[in-house]
Amino acid sequence: MKKYSIMFFLTMFLIGTDTFLISPLLPTLSKLYNIPTSISGWMVSAYAIGYAVFALISGPISDGRDRKKVMLWGLLFFAISTFLCAFAKSFTLMLLFRLLAGISASFVTPQVWASIPVVVNKKDIVKVMGYATAGLSVSQLVGIPIGSYLAVVSWRTPFYVISVSALLLLLLLIFELPELEIGQRDHLSFFKTYSQVLSNKKALSYLLAYCVFQIGSFTATTFISTWFSGSFGLSLSNIGTAMIAIGAGNLIGSLTSSKLVNKFGLERTFLVELIILIMLYLITPFSKNFWSSEILLTLVFLVNGFIFPLFMTTLQSTVKNARSTISSLSNAAMYLGETIAGVAGGLLFKQFTGYVGIGPFAAIMILIALFLYTVTGIFKNIKN
Repeated sequence: MKKYSIMFFLTMFLIGTDTFLISPLLPTLSKLYNIPTSISGWMVSAYAIGYAVFALISGPISDGRDRKKVMLWGLLFFAISTFLCAFAKSFTLMLLFRLLAGISASFVTPQVWASIPVVVNKKDIVKVMGYATAGLSVSQLVGIPIGSYLAVVSWRTPFYVISVSALLLLLLLIFELPELEIGQRDHLSFFKTYSQVLSNKKALSYLLAYCVFQIGSFTATTFISTWFSGSFGLSLSNIGTAMIAIGAGNLIGSLTSSKLVNKFGLERTFLVELIILIMLYLITPFSKNFWSSEILLTLVFLVNGFIFPLFMTTLQSTVKNARSTISSLSNAAMYLGETIAGVAGGLLFKQFTGYVGIGPFAAIMILIALFLYTVTGIFKNIKN
């Protein structure tokens, strides 16, 4: 179990780091390619678009096949496309290679979530899910700093390091990860796989609840920097330091989630954590200074760290032969939630001061997610 935790942690960390890697390079690359800042963000968006769109395709392709092979091929092409970014002589080529990196990554991460219930004991699923989530959390904390430090040598260096790291991880997975065939050699068609998932009412309810949850969560987190800057006058460097502390709460939550589940049970833990999040978001707008806001948001991220492995565990429990597809759909739900959050949060921040609009909105979204989970009957067996 320990070796799988390490492998899945490293996989999610590497993919996550590459997601944030290019952000600190944007000013340098804008000058290099002689493009305005207004369109430089497409170098980030190209990766996200490739990942989001092809995640919907990679799931059905993976289900019914050996997920290890899918993961390995995805990781190999991820290493190649990231390496090619270091040789992109034009903005167009960089967009192409970032798009290919995102497409390749979309064949890797769904296999992580889908493989965990296969390779570990049932009692350890949440724990290993937590380690995979922790890899993603750590990448969010250090992705931008890593990119910044490596770029001191050259803007190409971060791409070299990530691609070589991907090849080393590839070798580790080749020798240490078992075959992940689901037990059937008959591969379901693309449409039949989706038909199975989309006819599963519980899976659809969980996916909808997850999407609604992400709308609230991303609305709250996207505008933290804006809030800290506008209401408390923090500089960019101070905001960065504050975000590292807040993100550390998410990491701790991811690593310790399984202990709560083992003690109180998954359903009870899930219910209580959702309620606590609602309460925290309702309280947050009333914080009048930076330190109280920092503490409250750290608690929010801590609970988010607790709860994310539970979302993935419950989603994976709804299917047996389409785990990669459900993972892919959860990624799509997350990106949809993030897109809606950007629009909703912007409107709320414009209409209300600070977190006055955003906090209650996030609480309402999570309350709706809680309702959607409740109607499935997931909490009915909780004993007093």
